[in-house]
Amino acid sequence: MDKKVAIAEALRHIFNGIKQLANAFPGKAFTIDGRLVGDIGEVIAALEYNIKLYTTQKAHHDGEASDGRKVQIKATFKDKLTFKAIPEYYLGFKLFEDGRYGEIFNGPGKIIFERYKHRQGIGKELLSFPIAELKKLSGTVPKSERI
Repeated sequence: MDKKVAIAEALRHIFNGIKQLANAFPGKAFTIDGRLVGDIGEVIAALEYNIKLYTTQKAHHDGEASDGRKVQIKATFKDKLTFKAIPEYYLGFKLFEDGRYGEIFNGPGKIIFERYKHRQGIGKELLSFPIAELKKLSGTVPKSERI
């Protein structure tokens, strides 16, 4: 197959998928230029954890749990998740190309901060953390402190 044709066909599939997501979840934009993966993570959190997503962007949090706890939601296809400001609660997901996803971290943001407080820029700059370490850290979070 010609490479230009392959690019055109792949982009058609991507944008058809984006249209399907936008039709299913009208409150999310699923823009290809940076918000797509995050929006997918947010709708997973809304569906699986009963998170009420904010309709407008708010600093450091994407929505609230049914009991009012504020939650920042992160998602990735890679092996790292990002963390910047210390959210009340942090919910992180690993996404897979076949549509599966898994919980990486579920708990208070302060737990991540405390674990990595030695890192320069923690709580101020956007930093990346290995999902394997975050998953292990999440295992230490008591059930009562999870979303």
